Amino acid sequence: MKLTDRDRRALLLLAPLLLTLGYWALTREKGTAVVGAADVNSIPLAEKRLQRLRQIAATVSGKQQVLQQVSTELASREKNLIQAETAAQAQAQLLQIIRKLAKAPDTAIDLRNTEIGKVQTYADKYGEVAVAVNFEARVEQLVNFLTDLTAQKELIGTTDLHIGTANPKSKLMPVRITISALVRKELVPDKKGSGF
Repeated sequence: MKLTDRDRRALLLLAPLLLTLGYWALTREKGTAVVGAADVNSIPLAEKRLQRLRQIAATVSGKQQVLQQVSTELASREKNLIQAETAAQAQAQLLQIIRKLAKAPDTAIDLRNTEIGKVQTYADKYGEVAVAVNFEARVEQLVNFLTDLTAQKELIGTTDLHIGTANPKSKLMPVRITISALVRKELVPDKKGSGF
């Protein structure tokens, strides 16, 4: 029988493999190996690991209490969001609060123009509605308005304030202020991709 080139190449490749398997079969130990043999250092290491796990387990109840406190505080603060079914209703409520503050006796501001802003996300967890108003006021009227604004229970605040030069005779200055309020994230419209 004559060997072809292909058979010779196969023998050259298989010969080292067969020799390695034969050597392994002849030299391996016949007894059973002990798995996980006890090491003198493993007992102190296991005790240290156990101590560390006990310490971690002891902090779990404290962390649960902190989580409960934070959750309670978050729920009480979220009560102060503008509560509305739609973004337009939230903007209307914000505008109603601004008008109420402007008509207060200490303030007595006559609102000129109002501009409703876009609803946008705020810190990835909430939505933000904004209303810009223009009016003329004296310094004390503006201070009273801003003071009353910060005293509201709702989470509202100024995001933009422009004050012009006061009229020397009447001491009135033009003011443009943008006031924002926080709402639930669900009121923010979804951004839709362009249809290109």
